Amino acid sequence: MQSAILITPSILSANFQNLQSEIESVEPHADWLQVDVMDGHFVPNLSFGTPAIKNLKTKLPLDIHLMVSNPADRIEEFLKLGVFNITFHAEAVPNPGEQKHLMEVIRSKGCTAGIAINPETSLDSIASITSTISNTSATPDLVLCMTVNPGFGGQKFIPDVLTKIKELRLLHPDIMIQVDGGINAETGRLCREAGANNLVAGSYIFGTDDREGAIRLLRG
Repeated sequence: MQSAILITPSILSANFQNLQSEIESVEPHADWLQVDVMDGHFVPNLSFGTPAIKNLKTKLPLDIHLMVSNPADRIEEFLKLGVFNITFHAEAVPNPGEQKHLMEVIRSKGCTAGIAINPETSLDSIASITSTISNTSATPDLVLCMTVNPGFGGQKFIPDVLTKIKELRLLHPDIMIQVDGGINAETGRLCREAGANNLVAGSYIFGTDDREGAIRLLRG
């Protein structure tokens, strides 16, 4: 059965000059806090690294979204920070055996593991690890369906991804399905109806003074 809706603000859209106060403004209302890690290769932009993440102070579980070309070389540095979840991209790790291995590495340190797919990427690319989803180290704790092409905040939601979300929910009634990109009250509703249960939002939350209200609307 699908679980309750989790809301995960993405600090990529926060005011970096007042980052700590931005985080504190969502802490009482959100469930996770997402940090996008970009390497300038897998996606054009650069963003947070481990030194910046180490200095973040939050009561929320940290959700690390690795938009990097070599996640196998980067995972250990984030595991040392004691983060809650690490998600890597299937496009960066196309080999099923390597996907399974990274899941095992992440989960061996007590961290949950996710795998992300871009809007144009088929569910077939992760079929080998989602076909037997269970509580094992070689299967994901969540699947992140990108609803924009990754690398930039504030992009327009791609509605075709809703079909993919519906298919994934039908195949796996119990898995956490996270969505990220162009999420607001309306697109969040569409994603919830399609079967998503973890909504990542950046500009919709941090672009308003009423963060509590925005998060409440995302929950539905």
